[in-house]
Amino acid sequence: MLDQSSLLDQVRRHWEYVTKDVDRAHEVYHDDAVLEFPQSGERFEGVANFREWRRRYPADLRFRIPRITAREDLVVAEVSVSYNGGPWQYGVQLLEFREDKVARERIYVMDGWEAPEWRAPWRADTPADAPE
Repeated sequence: MLDQSSLLDQVRRHWEYVTKDVDRAHEVYHDDAVLEFPQSGERFEGVANFREWRRRYPADLRFRIPRITAREDLVVAEVSVSYNGGPWQYGVQLLEFREDKVARERIYVMDGWEAPEWRAPWRADTPADAPE
């Protein structure tokens, strides 16, 4: 079993550098890692491939990471992202580790929506640590 504290540290470091230093941000991956975007059907094989497209990404990205959770060899990052100063979208990053590095990553991104009023009688108050 992998040390959860170590996994969390690696993922936090990844997010610290993702918009500042692409090479350092990608040290968390195995060379043969796979990155998938299920919503678009894209799959990138090999960290060199997705590191390079991230280096050339044409938008200004801003991130908020309100919660990162680690269990055994899986880390889940709850994320909000803004493209070119636009509205914040919600996302989830799933990172599967092999030994001490990421072997597979899946990213989901979506717009938020207003909760329908008919569900109000059953809703709980939003906790203070809920994602923005």
